[in-house]
Amino acid sequence: MGIFDKRAHPYAGRLITFCGLDGCGKTTMIKWLKDYLAKKAGPEKIMLTKQPTPFIRQSAIFRNFMDESAHDAYDYRSLSLLAAGDRIQHSNKEIVPALRKGKWVISDRYFYSCLANLRARGYREDRWIYEIAEYIPKPDIAFFLDVGVDEAIRRVRSREEEKDSYIDIGLQYALREEYLKISAASGGIVISGEQPIQTEREHIKKIVDEVFNL
Repeated sequence: MGIFDKRAHPYAGRLITFCGLDGCGKTTMIKWLKDYLAKKAGPEKIMLTKQPTPFIRQSAIFRNFMDESAHDAYDYRSLSLLAAGDRIQHSNKEIVPALRKGKWVISDRYFYSCLANLRARGYREDRWIYEIAEYIPKPDIAFFLDVGVDEAIRRVRSREEEKDSYIDIGLQYALREEYLKISAASGGIVISGEQPIQTEREHIKKIVDEVFNL
């Protein structure tokens, strides 16, 4: 599984990504890290972003795979290609310019999520997805927040707006396995999302401080 085999990005800024199951705690940790780095570098130096962008998230094909159990009208590879194109556009027109300006970019999901979903759904022989990685910046730190599937689902169901949402439970187990494999293959850092929040913060802070000499 060749992922980001080449050199780190050459820009002055820093790119930190967070991936994991829905309900893994990304939103909480991203908000905390934003505040922490803002104290170090200044709030004007911090950029929060998310992949895929609303352009894909609001599309009929994306909503079908996220919200419904029947997918006969669509091919998942088509959605992956759309999402990959969206990531290239977003990475090179929004993330890279920010990195050139010396900003700290924190992304809620990244290329790894696209890869995990493709592999978890059975598309393990698609080589194009790895070639896509050549056209986007490699993160300086790639965090993977790991929680058990039951706990992730419990957290999602606790949200009022998602208490009745469709969840493909079998897919969640496959996704968790893929995230762990991808992290190991790409030099990512797995953080348990089931430990106390303060402990989780300290773990992330320790890694960020060490990598960037803060």
